Amino acid sequence: MTDLGAGYVRWIAARAVLHRGWWLVTSVYLVVDARLSAAELVLIGVAQAITGLLCEIPAGVLADTVSRRWSLVVSHALMGTAMFTTGLVTDFLPLLATQVLWGLSWTFASGADVAWISDELDDPPRVRVVLIRAERAQLVGTVAGLLGVGGLAWLIGRGPALVVSGAGMLLLGALVAALFPERRFVPTRADRWAAARSILTRGGRLVRGSRVLLAVFAATFLVNGVADAVGRLYPLRLVDLAPAADPIVWFTALGVVMCLAGAAALRFAQPRIGGPHTVRRGYVAACAVAAAGVAGLAVAPGAAGGSVAVVLAAGALPLARGFGAIWVNDRTVGPVRATVHSLLAQAEYLGKILCGLAVALVADVAGLLQALTACAALLVLAMAIAHRATRE
Repeated sequence: MTDLGAGYVRWIAARAVLHRGWWLVTSVYLVVDARLSAAELVLIGVAQAITGLLCEIPAGVLADTVSRRWSLVVSHALMGTAMFTTGLVTDFLPLLATQVLWGLSWTFASGADVAWISDELDDPPRVRVVLIRAERAQLVGTVAGLLGVGGLAWLIGRGPALVVSGAGMLLLGALVAALFPERRFVPTRADRWAAARSILTRGGRLVRGSRVLLAVFAATFLVNGVADAVGRLYPLRLVDLAPAADPIVWFTALGVVMCLAGAAALRFAQPRIGGPHTVRRGYVAACAVAAAGVAGLAVAPGAAGGSVAVVLAAGALPLARGFGAIWVNDRTVGPVRATVHSLLAQAEYLGKILCGLAVALVADVAGLLQALTACAALLVLAMAIAHRATRE
């Protein structure tokens, strides 16, 4: 692969085609075919997060000691298997198992992907631009996935479409193994356990010693916890607002608009990411817009208003995550890069667990609208934390 930046962006887009399209169909499959309740939907997310919390750090240390490329290959193998088998079951416990495997697969990719391209390019300003381009490519790939996998589900059924998308993810993993180089990374060959402990200790010390990183981790805890809960609840809310509408057609069209909104926001932000203060301001603005969207979904009187609110939130949340990854990456050194990103992912998973349990409890006791209102309040808190983060 001659142009690593372009290759990385294309890979992110291809992965998004498969897993974002798969998730569109899965979100309908879980509600319409499996008939899961609001509490069950959120609890599946909590189970995924617990798996990630337990496995993220070992996976990140593995990427820093053995191989970042092969961590990505393992991620594809597990992810494709989870996607494939989801379309074969409809009971809660088997679906819980497939979604836990899905969560496990991401622990091998989170951190390893950013660490791989950062080391292979070895050019921080260029890496920053590539990461924003990758976020845009993910949204563009999402549009293709929503149309492609969503259209496939309309033609052959939701279950078979999930099976096909899983097989495609397995094939993409084989291409990563064949085409991604790993020239700059030097694996640890002697006493890997001691090296792994050293890397984990250094990464933890780096995070604990930085007020900025601690603030980003705290905001990430809230943002990703809310994003996961809202991503699982908004289909239920929209179906309540328009029960007679075809969910596949509606959610596909809505997903395309959501992705175009997010891509436009990232395109606007790309030339404005020159320094940490710009990243912080972008993070705060994204949290504010997402909070407005989630609150709007809770009070929307009809399907049109609810759809606009979802577009607003879904356009802002990827921007917040992108700014967060860049913020952390800029303050991380190469030898522990994947580990620090895995620690960031730990904050994400912990947020999904604790925020998810809280939102599930609110949904079960007070109702769906109150749960969405609580999500908006958590985003406002994340905005305040990020606003107070200052450079050491």
